Amino acid sequence: MQLMKASWVEVEEYLQTSKAIVIPIGSVEQHGPNGLLGTDALCPEIIAHRAAAQANLLVGPTFNVGCAQHHLDFAGTITLRPSTMIAAMQDWIASLRRHGFERIYWLNGHGGNIATINAAFAEVYAELSFAKTPPEQALQLKLQNWWQLPGVTELCNEIYPVGHGAHATASEVAVTYAAYPEAQKQVEMTPKIAPMGEISHAYAYRQSFPDGRIGSDPSQANVEDGERIIQKAATALISEFTQFSD
Repeated sequence: MQLMKASWVEVEEYLQTSKAIVIPIGSVEQHGPNGLLGTDALCPEIIAHRAAAQANLLVGPTFNVGCAQHHLDFAGTITLRPSTMIAAMQDWIASLRRHGFERIYWLNGHGGNIATINAAFAEVYAELSFAKTPPEQALQLKLQNWWQLPGVTELCNEIYPVGHGAHATASEVAVTYAAYPEAQKQVEMTPKIAPMGEISHAYAYRQSFPDGRIGSDPSQANVEDGERIIQKAATALISEFTQFSD
């Protein structure tokens, strides 16, 4: 079930049997010359929605703008400051807790979010710790990167043994193409496989990686590969979320 497509009555009924929810979280940032700007938000959303279609779990709205300051020299990128993102996550969590949710599973699609998500968790737990009385309601927060779900990285490396890369990877582009085949783009990559390296601020990033890719050849991406990755990730998510929600 998707919270955005459910009524409040249906969510209230869901809470009678489960106190857990999945929140896809990602970013709006460049993904090379053939990748969609929404890739990092779309991937966890696509996987979570597939899982919800196959099992009894609730998926909340996608937290789709994250920390992507280092991509700002590429048109279309939108970012939050870490402090803004932390505050927004605190409000999302507080809203869900008010309704009775006790286990909130954040399925992440952007490596640049990890530190800030963990900082948000620390702020939420600190607020509970400083309270004079124990909370009436239990709370457990979990972060999982979709590509680190059991078996997913192995499958991606099997499909793309050369040129998978670190950013604008063939696997993430393939996932978005599988869900949105009309958005496929045929672009010749020069060089075929982008260089690897470190990133810092936006201007240095664009200078070191002119087309946005890092170590990747996403021209390999296709719908069929994306479908395999989505299903593998959705199956793993169902298993992990079921254990988390118990």
